[in-house]
Amino acid sequence: QVEFVESGGGSVQPGGSLRLSCAASGRTFSYSFMGWFRQAPGKEREFVAGIKWSGIYTYYADSVKGRFTFSRDNAKNTVYLQMNSLSPEDTAVYYCAADVNYSGNYRERSNYDYWGQGTQVTVSS
Repeated sequence: QVEFVESGGGSVQPGGSLRLSCAASGRTFSYSFMGWFRQAPGKEREFVAGIKWSGIYTYYADSVKGRFTFSRDNAKNTVYLQMNSLSPEDTAVYYCAADVNYSGNYRERSNYDYWGQGTQVTVSS
């Protein structure tokens, strides 16, 4: 049984930082494209960041580029999202996901095969 365990969410003031982790179990995702999505209240789930299996190539939504960093440790079957300079607009539930058969369209959530349960990030003063 595949399971993603996400952690690191919480409440932070504007300008603060958080580091999300997503640990996979049940199978290896070392060769899978991994993504982070987020969903704010009343909005659709949107792409945040993606990373190829090697960890060399990363992709970001324009809204987070330069503030968020996506990395992975394949030996630990874990991915991380370092989030800096957070703003209230970043408030959302964040989900990690795996695209086992990477098609190249990393922004399309329907391409992802496995999803985490989500972790809440709240940015507020």
